[in-house]
Amino acid sequence: MVGSAIVRALQSQGQSKLVTRTHAELDLTNQAAVQAFFAEEKPDQVYLAAAKVGGIHANNTYPADFIYQNLMVQANVIEAAFRNGVKKLLFLGSSCIYPRLAEQPMREEALLTGLLEPTNEPYAIAKIAGIKLCESYNRQYGASHGVDYRSVMPTNLYGPGDNYHPENSHVIPALIRRFHEAKVAGAPSVSIWGSGTPRREFLYVDDMAAASVFVMNLPQAVYQQHTQPMLSHINVGFGSDVTIAELAGAIGQAIGYQGHIEFDASKPDGVPRKWMDGSRLAALGWRAGLSLEVGLPLAYQDFLRQTTNP
Repeated sequence: MVGSAIVRALQSQGQSKLVTRTHAELDLTNQAAVQAFFAEEKPDQVYLAAAKVGGIHANNTYPADFIYQNLMVQANVIEAAFRNGVKKLLFLGSSCIYPRLAEQPMREEALLTGLLEPTNEPYAIAKIAGIKLCESYNRQYGASHGVDYRSVMPTNLYGPGDNYHPENSHVIPALIRRFHEAKVAGAPSVSIWGSGTPRREFLYVDDMAAASVFVMNLPQAVYQQHTQPMLSHINVGFGSDVTIAELAGAIGQAIGYQGHIEFDASKPDGVPRKWMDGSRLAALGWRAGLSLEVGLPLAYQDFLRQTTNP
């Protein structure tokens, strides 16, 4: 989802020499294959958006897969990039890197100041390692090799190219599928995990892509002025959040579902609130543009395209 959006963003800026690989074409957990790819292609810049991702159910069910695969992807790509002369790399992390009960909105300085949310701790640990990989290569090889590896931390993303799997998807695509199926079946109600009270922030994926290109293209002196060598990541958020109950209502409205929405409080809520402090990025001159009211209908259109033409 994010990689495709970054490609669209780069193409809109006139970039034509783009090198991409699907998972079927290149297994990023295979160190030898990744090294061979970089040795052959010799890219100038790398956007590392690849990751194994999922919602609460997937993270709870496959914790070993989430930590192992993400650690391997990050380590292989960053090391291969360095060995093959890549000077600029952008790593995409996740808002789950912050402590479960971090002060809201979550500032970059909250990293490693408390316990993580247990339901996605393995994934969060991997993403924290990705940040520290970038920082460590900068510290060791910045002066000698001109390495400039940066990290951005997206809030919850949605939009074209999302995964709408009924069990292993994030909240917006999961609810889009559920409400659509309820609408088609004429179901009188839709049941949603949790109490509906947790608050979440959501960012349309093309806004995230625009922010990624913006951060990658910042002059190094400007980037360093707004970050620290061992606290170098930058949050990317929308700027406000909603409750899961409010989100469900908005999705139901976007899809045209007329039934009742119920909440199953016996299921886990996850973190009480996840709202990113985007002041660092705002100070650099970037803000998100697409609201949920505009983005959700676009995401629903994408779901219909995917299910009609799988």
